[in-house]
Amino acid sequence: MPLHILGLNHNTAPVEIREQVVYTGAEIDSALAAVTNIPGVAEAVVLSTCNRTEFYVESTDDGLILLNNWLRDDQKLTEEACAALFTLNSEDAIRHLFRVACGLDSMVLGEPQILGQLKDAYRHSEEAGAVGSQLSRLFHHTFSVAKKVRTDTEIGSSPVSVAYAAVNLANQFFAGFSKHTALLIGAGVTMELVAKHLYRKDIGRLFVANRNFERAHDLASQFDGFALPLSELEGTLPEADILISSTASSEIIVSVEQMKAAIKARKRKPVFAVDIAVPRDLDPAISKLDDVYLYTIDDLDKVIVEGQNNREAAAVDANRILDDETTRYLGIERSKEVAPIITALRDHGDEIREQVLEKARRRLAKGADADEVLDYVTSALIKKLLHHPSVRLREAGERSDRQFVEAITELFGLNRND
Repeated sequence: MPLHILGLNHNTAPVEIREQVVYTGAEIDSALAAVTNIPGVAEAVVLSTCNRTEFYVESTDDGLILLNNWLRDDQKLTEEACAALFTLNSEDAIRHLFRVACGLDSMVLGEPQILGQLKDAYRHSEEAGAVGSQLSRLFHHTFSVAKKVRTDTEIGSSPVSVAYAAVNLANQFFAGFSKHTALLIGAGVTMELVAKHLYRKDIGRLFVANRNFERAHDLASQFDGFALPLSELEGTLPEADILISSTASSEIIVSVEQMKAAIKARKRKPVFAVDIAVPRDLDPAISKLDDVYLYTIDDLDKVIVEGQNNREAAAVDANRILDDETTRYLGIERSKEVAPIITALRDHGDEIREQVLEKARRRLAKGADADEVLDYVTSALIKKLLHHPSVRLREAGERSDRQFVEAITELFGLNRND
């Protein structure tokens, strides 16, 4: 079955649409079970991040249609969300997967986190029994391609990331960080990068809030910060000049009412806030409050574009590698399609060899001359091996089937001069 991709990403949908189609935790297990039960879908991997939710499936065309219908029903998609869905097939799908793994399809060109997320998605699907031999070969080849691109190009050399962009934007908002307090909600990889950038820019105070207090403590302690559980978040909000959030929560973390209370307690000192999460952690209505400047992950795009120009040249080299690797992978897969025919051809040859060899042994046993037997063996083998091709070639000549004649000529090397 060919590879198909169904989904949406930051290129086809804004954050308010992407957050309608997010799968996390146990939801991914349920989705994999449902998808692989769809008639025509043999294997599946689900990748769901803040920038994309994409289904990579080995399926028939009808299976893809049923998957599309299932996704619309499962997520109760609006017409706008349905319009944002895209599908890619076969070679285009393979190339897209390679681009995703290398960070060439990311909002941040060349960002490395997506490869880890893709590996986690593959591992999750493998453990759920949703991956078979075809997707296994494809994903392992994909990971090798990503490694080659990282090794052979400068695609990841410049310090550009969503975390970098968020801190850089905050730096434009405030004259400096030394007299300000930052509150980070979440303790994942992205927030670790945010904390690192803030620390390097001499942030005055740093708070890290997380549902798992130990993870918050581990992150905060690396940067001389303070940890707190989410239950104490409301009491710390008034302290935050900079508020950056990125969690996997499916619910709003900071409500507009909580932010109103924080602004009142701050006596209207401005707050710079960035919501990197999808679905969003900060109530979108917060953007309408005076003295709060709220940005989403999509708003960081301009900052990212300004900072990633150094990666554009590397992307040209990376795309050349992807062209070669896509061609190479397709060649490998196509060769596998004819492998059974090659095996059958060799078995056919061995069967003829055994038949002729048995007759040769009988002649020798009766005292026939060895040279005479060798002459018999070589003549009989050639006649038997070439009988069917000769008959077909004669029939093709009678039909004026030049394509078949040329194929046989090429197959047996009859147009060579050497």
